[in-house]
Amino acid sequence: MASAIRIGNPVSVQKAIRTLQRFDGVVEQASESELAEAAARADRSGMFTCPHTGVALAALEKLLASGQIDRAERIVVLSTANGLKFTDFKIAYHRRALNGIGAAEANPPIELPNDYDAVRRALDRHLDDKPAYRGR
Repeated sequence: MASAIRIGNPVSVQKAIRTLQRFDGVVEQASESELAEAAARADRSGMFTCPHTGVALAALEKLLASGQIDRAERIVVLSTANGLKFTDFKIAYHRRALNGIGAAEANPPIELPNDYDAVRRALDRHLDDKPAYRGR
């Protein structure tokens, strides 16, 4: 999924190693499942992340869980692309159609006719199922 970061011999590898050493950095990896779930969690907060950012977020979650990063620390994750460049990945995730990926955060699409009343009824049904919903 995050194919652009699978470069076997990156041009800037020595620069990256020097930066890691200078700032006492660590390296973490993320599986495709971990990156897909992290990207989906980020999307639910209003971001629309690319798979590459999903790797960074999954690695961050792992470093937080292991205690290598303190929850009180300020962390910056740079996102270098937008989810709009990866719509096939996003759609497949939410349809649970990615091979070997569980899609725990999936928000499957609901197919509706081009009809205002049908859309309104579907929204009403969905919102009535949510305990936090208060009115129309």
